[in-house]
Amino acid sequence: MIQKFLNSQTKSISSASLILAVSYLLSAFLGLIRDRLLAGTFGAGTELDVYYTAFTVPDFIALILIFGAISSAVIPIFSSYLIKSKDEAWKYVSLLLNVFLGFLIIVCGILMIFTPAIISAMAPGFSGEKRELAITLMRIMFLSPIILGASNMISGILQVFHRFVVTAIAPLLYNLGIIIGILFFVPKFGLAGLAWGVVLGGVLHLLIQLPAFIFSGFKYKASFNYKDPGVSKTIKLMVPRSLGLGAGQLNTIATTAIASTLMAGSIAVFNLANNLSSILVNAVAVSVSTASFPSMAMAFLNDEKDEFLRKFSSIFRQIIFLVVPLSLLILILRAQIVRVVLGAGKFNWADTKLTTACLGILALNLIAQALILFLSKTFYAAHNTKIPAIISGATVVFNIILSLFLVWLVRFSPGFNIFLQNLLRLGGVANIGVIALALAYSITAVLEGALLLYMFYKKFPKLHVKEISDSLYKILIASLIMVILTFATRQLLGSVVSLQTFWGIFFQLIISGSVGVATYAVTTHLLKSPESKTIVDSFLKKFLYPAK
Repeated sequence: MIQKFLNSQTKSISSASLILAVSYLLSAFLGLIRDRLLAGTFGAGTELDVYYTAFTVPDFIALILIFGAISSAVIPIFSSYLIKSKDEAWKYVSLLLNVFLGFLIIVCGILMIFTPAIISAMAPGFSGEKRELAITLMRIMFLSPIILGASNMISGILQVFHRFVVTAIAPLLYNLGIIIGILFFVPKFGLAGLAWGVVLGGVLHLLIQLPAFIFSGFKYKASFNYKDPGVSKTIKLMVPRSLGLGAGQLNTIATTAIASTLMAGSIAVFNLANNLSSILVNAVAVSVSTASFPSMAMAFLNDEKDEFLRKFSSIFRQIIFLVVPLSLLILILRAQIVRVVLGAGKFNWADTKLTTACLGILALNLIAQALILFLSKTFYAAHNTKIPAIISGATVVFNIILSLFLVWLVRFSPGFNIFLQNLLRLGGVANIGVIALALAYSITAVLEGALLLYMFYKKFPKLHVKEISDSLYKILIASLIMVILTFATRQLLGSVVSLQTFWGIFFQLIISGSVGVATYAVTTHLLKSPESKTIVDSFLKKFLYPAK
């Protein structure tokens, strides 16, 4: 029964999106537990600064060397092989795994040796014991890209066979591994236990997918030929994509480097706020774009341009339909979210105020972040990896310059500093430099999203603009009504429940959020929003009234 469940196939984009969305929501829930445990155990201070810093470069390596290959090359190339011959397709996968894993092992081994120099370059504000601890954690975490490299490549292949159930479970186990690290490894090994938890999460991510991968037809062959035409084409397609992803990840590295020179805890505050802001949005954007990517790639491969643009319009509208209200709800209820999720243990009031302010700023860029993810994958489906890479590279330079300028402005312009403190209710907080980083990050995301959308329209001028604008008009009306009623509910509850207790804040968050979601759902239904109807028809009816 378990084998049948893990090997089950999902044929429609809607069903696949639902499975992935549920998985990401569950993973998000585990992520919230993870962050609450981290905040409560360590607070926004030196330990979490070290942990998040140590995470950046291993994550960077996995992103540019593996995720880029999967998104831009592996799925389309494997699909094209599969049309011709299953044997050739599996031969390609075996070769690719051998080449990429061999390369990853060499790269990560070299980086382990040069970790001290890496920490000095990317965290210039670290010294003494803080620096040594960061070196230890990063060396352990360099095991993670090797494991996740194999696992995520397997995920991409399984998605071609529509085995979305098992690929949806894998991220849950990854977060579970980190939670095990916090609860059981940290008491025994200290902060290094967090790094070993990350490695354990990667192992669990891989092991859950191996049976379905083998069941799909994979047979390992000990061949190593980096000059194979399929491998060469993969490298050729993935290089621009990897450069684009690398440029985007450099935003995180640059933010970490600048934050390391600010008050202790600035890196932790930014990362915790960024996790809270993106956790639900990623559940929507990642699930929908991941589920749609194989079919969009196939439509483009078969030269079905009208079908390609029809799918784009439908998915684009679904994303903005779900992400716009989510981002506005996060903005309105940011203080309640931070206090409920992170307000425990060593996470003090100053940490809460700074994280709340960062969350409010980052909530403003969520629609841009979601569209960046989807538009980039759409370009990859159309075998165009250069445009996202160029735009991502340009915007990372812009982000670094803007971050440095805004940090300088906060430090040396009393007027700007006081303006931010009053606007974001940060009175009494000693150092608000991290706010400048969040502001620069949001402005950069909006710019990148706008540029990608413009370039996509230039490349595909037959885009269904009127269809999209009609949907957007209804979404904005429903969102405005939702904002008014959610805010009114929040204020009313604030006057009748105690906001000094966890349950009072929790009650205010849940009731206000529920009113917002219900208002939006009812309003879009009354406005006859096509996305609302799609969700009802594709998801709810399927599960409430299954075919007999």
